[in-house]
Amino acid sequence: MNGLALTLRRLTQLYVGLALYGFGISLQVASALGNDPWDVFHQGLARRFGLSLGAWIIIAGAVVMLAWIPLRQRPGLGTISNVLLVGLFADLGLWALPHPDGAALRWTYLLAAILVSGVATGCYIGAGHGPGPRDGLMTGLAAKGVPIRVARTGVELTVLLVGWLLGGTVGIGTVLYAVLIGPICHWTVPALAIKLPAPADPAPAGDREPVAA
Repeated sequence: MNGLALTLRRLTQLYVGLALYGFGISLQVASALGNDPWDVFHQGLARRFGLSLGAWIIIAGAVVMLAWIPLRQRPGLGTISNVLLVGLFADLGLWALPHPDGAALRWTYLLAAILVSGVATGCYIGAGHGPGPRDGLMTGLAAKGVPIRVARTGVELTVLLVGWLLGGTVGIGTVLYAVLIGPICHWTVPALAIKLPAPADPAPAGDREPVAA
């Protein structure tokens, strides 16, 4: 695959992944069966202080990315795009989706949300343009010596508790997301990873062209 084709593929996969991620959020929120921890937090902020769910996803993502500064994490194109676009796609999905009247449709929304979110995660991580702001927070804490499981669990339990106190929806969907998203991503992330060309090795000193004085 030539350089232009590789670039286009990576960009396409990145933005398809971000669109799917936002749509997955809207499916889970619309199901009203329980959100993932961060969206319990975002929904709680929306219910308590106004603005849309998507607006709070954007605001929280930007604030979390600022927390990268003391952790010396560097955002990539995927990080910035995640902050700007996931909330927009979540709001668009909530606007476009029909209201699920019955239990069967609500469960369909929930299970589809978890699957879509797993595929979306594989897409945008596999594109190799940098992690989302929340994932980068976890890896940044891990780089400072905090075990990744402790960092992830601590942060997600904190936002879950705060979001619940603010009025975000916690339920069976919250539990199912926590149980299922890891195994799904365990498959989708390597399956959708785009293999990037290895950087060229510098020429040995004896093979370099002499530099004119």
